[in-house]
Amino acid sequence: MGGGLYSSRKKNFDKTLDLSKIKPYGDTMNDGQIQLSFTLPIQDGDKAVEVARQYVEKMGFSEPSVVYHASLDQNFTFFVVYGRSTLEIDYNSINVAVIEGKVMSIKETDEFIKKNIKRKIIVLGATTGTDAHTVGIDAIMNPKGYMGHYGLERYEMIEAYNLGAQVLNEDFIAKAKELKADALLVSQTVTQKQVHIHNLTELVEMLEAEGIRDKILLIVGGPRITNDLAKELGYDAGFGSGKYADDVATFIAQEIKRKM
Repeated sequence: MGGGLYSSRKKNFDKTLDLSKIKPYGDTMNDGQIQLSFTLPIQDGDKAVEVARQYVEKMGFSEPSVVYHASLDQNFTFFVVYGRSTLEIDYNSINVAVIEGKVMSIKETDEFIKKNIKRKIIVLGATTGTDAHTVGIDAIMNPKGYMGHYGLERYEMIEAYNLGAQVLNEDFIAKAKELKADALLVSQTVTQKQVHIHNLTELVEMLEAEGIRDKILLIVGGPRITNDLAKELGYDAGFGSGKYADDVATFIAQEIKRKM
């Protein structure tokens, strides 16, 4: 048979895991197999399949194979393509700004605050700007929380206020000043055209103009948020996918104590 994706021609991969030369894993160590999914603004059909295959090939993947395609509309087609990459990356050389420390349970956090801060912490949360999504901020703030992780409103020693969605930055700041907030939580889901960057940057600049940036913990969360990005934008921390209210509560409590 030929040398296609399902070729019977024997391929000799070094099956040893070397963290300095990480490659994607399909079904064999170091085989470099990757699955891509994307949409092209063309009609579905044989020609569309070949266009998708060649596009992936031009991206640098070898042995591209279109394993699924479906028409989304008259002039849009969705593709799933397998390909093989020869590129490697050194896992050991990558540095990420990680929020260190053991994540405390709700009970441990309440006890930590009682012992070390000796008062309730005031936390405001909102989805700011034009973003109308509330799932993220509700998962962190609401008592029931998300996936078994109770929200901040359930904590005995945290006075949490969920302001909802589409909250203007100026209104968010005004409420923070009124309630003398210790921490502000910003949720951002919509990231098209980098709208979240503008909104997040504006909030930092407005807090600085009000002279209260250094007096408040500023935290941002969302599916495309990283701690590195948050730091770059002037925030104290960023929480992305896989983080819950207990991660946020632990950071807030420990950071307030550290700054006392």
